[in-house]
Amino acid sequence: MIEVDREQVMAFRVVAQGLSGRVDDRPADLPVLDLGLQEYTPGSIQVALAARTTAGASDDRLVTVWAARGAPHLHRRADLPALVRQLWPTGDDDAAARVKSGQIPRAQALGVRAFTAVAEAFRAVVTGPIPRGEASTEVSARVPAELTYDCKPCGARHVAGNVWQQAGLAGGVEVLSRGREASLGPLADAPPIPDTTAGLDHLIKTYLRFLGPAGPAEVAKHLGTTTTVIKRAWPADLTAVSVDGRRAWLPEASAGLLETAPRPSGVRLLPAMDPLLQARDRDLLVPGREHQKQVWRPLGNPGVLLVDGEIAGVWRAALKKKQVDLTVTPFGRLSAARVEEEAAQVARAREVPAATVKID
Repeated sequence: MIEVDREQVMAFRVVAQGLSGRVDDRPADLPVLDLGLQEYTPGSIQVALAARTTAGASDDRLVTVWAARGAPHLHRRADLPALVRQLWPTGDDDAAARVKSGQIPRAQALGVRAFTAVAEAFRAVVTGPIPRGEASTEVSARVPAELTYDCKPCGARHVAGNVWQQAGLAGGVEVLSRGREASLGPLADAPPIPDTTAGLDHLIKTYLRFLGPAGPAEVAKHLGTTTTVIKRAWPADLTAVSVDGRRAWLPEASAGLLETAPRPSGVRLLPAMDPLLQARDRDLLVPGREHQKQVWRPLGNPGVLLVDGEIAGVWRAALKKKQVDLTVTPFGRLSAARVEEEAAQVARAREVPAATVKID
């Protein structure tokens, strides 16, 4: 068994995710796109890309879809036929865990049928660009009542967001825009609705390649299912690792990097829900509950400041016409000079000429 400490794990993740040195590759060529980039707020994906590459964010090989946990993610179009089957529930118990919600308490009994019904409704409704609200109304009318709830503000019954978004990829839906003008569209050459899951073991390995070493519980939280479901699909060809005495696993091909990854240097400004923050072992990522509360908030997570391979603070941005103003709250002492050069990358991502930095 390989024995490492948390500093080695952090170094491994920083290198694996392409944060140890900015490259010139186009976005779809970045390895981290195997995992996908979650869109948390407008511009967050662009900031995540700018932290890793000097290339522009535009790449027609990429598309935004509802993926892991039904969250909007940027993925390669070429990966979607495999991804839709990897994310499809393994059975009724898996489906029930993913749709569990006080909003639709009877939905769990439907099992996989909940996903199939919503996916089929999407195929019937989203045949061209359509406002999200209109799509919701049309899909809601086509799915079992157990998947809908009374929306008091609208005075209507709506399909619940958790099942609707988790079935979106199987329903052949592309997320065209979000916010007030949110709209959906049909995926070009959409893969068919799966009959069964396939490749969940590969999806587990992908998580471990970028966010390992980890165990079944962390992967289950990432996918919104149970540890029991993940244990059934747990790959046999993994390397056991002891992280400060805690047992975890990693793909065999990643073991060498875990043992040799150099301590990172430099500064990165990462958006909320950047791939680095997707790991579920938050005590390892950010030791100390007070700092964790600053990074992961009930509403409106900030971006994080990565300094020499460690999460060393949080930041927020105010976008103006010709600049972006960053307010950085470090966890310890920090000079503005260390952040200012990297702030220019945020300006590049947000397509404004300049950035200002205020240390709070």
